Amino acid sequence: MLKRLFSKKNRALLSELVRTDFKLRYQGSVLGYAWSLLRPLLIFIILYLVFVKFLKLGNGVPHYPVYLLFGIVMWNFFVEMTMQSIGSIVGRGDLIRKIRIPRWMIVFSTSLSALINLGLNLVVVVVFMIINGVGVLSTLPLTILPLIEIYIFALGVSFFLAALFVRFRDVSYIWEVLLQAGFYITPVLYPLSRIPGLTLQKIILMNPMGQAMQDARYTAITHQATTTYQLFNGGPYIFLPFAVVIVTVLIGLFYFKRESKYFAENI
Repeated sequence: MLKRLFSKKNRALLSELVRTDFKLRYQGSVLGYAWSLLRPLLIFIILYLVFVKFLKLGNGVPHYPVYLLFGIVMWNFFVEMTMQSIGSIVGRGDLIRKIRIPRWMIVFSTSLSALINLGLNLVVVVVFMIINGVGVLSTLPLTILPLIEIYIFALGVSFFLAALFVRFRDVSYIWEVLLQAGFYITPVLYPLSRIPGLTLQKIILMNPMGQAMQDARYTAITHQATTTYQLFNGGPYIFLPFAVVIVTVLIGLFYFKRESKYFAENI
């Protein structure tokens, strides 16, 4: 099955889709691909000045500038991947009507494009880690695991949103609002210790983005980052965010597969 899905023909088509998507994203821009690095850096500078320098949110957290930048990079990856996927099927409507192309490949290609951007942004994070004197933790290699979790979670959401957008074009506006709300209920800007009450902290980390973000910070930057394992003392509830990811992926794939047969006539 996997051999057929990733045949030589499909790999070539996927490569072309990723290349085209990456080129079109910055077409007409003076700085071009540099925006892949500049955007999170500019957001980081603004948030750092407001929330760290003036509001003092990062007091007591080791290497908080890197802690903040890493959170912004992970959140932007999730946002970019899901937002790009929403209109991916509709945007490739002509291609779908003209040739027989696996529908999943269109959404998957946008995820790979976002993954390339994530790789570039992680290079910037590493540079900041060196500048800020962040030590190399023994847990650093484990950072790949929460990043994979975020990717899988975003992919499940992407398949669902891409299929839903074909029928309901208001989805993009609704998702933008939900992302804005998600940004503030996910510990991107603030240390989890600033949230009053252990119960509320636990609820926040039930969100896979919050859980994965804290785990990545714990493994890469500081062991003072609060994780679900610490909050729940290693109990069974630590698996709840992973269950949310699995359910999201299954629902996303099921709905996408069910609706894909109607894409050509509904676009």
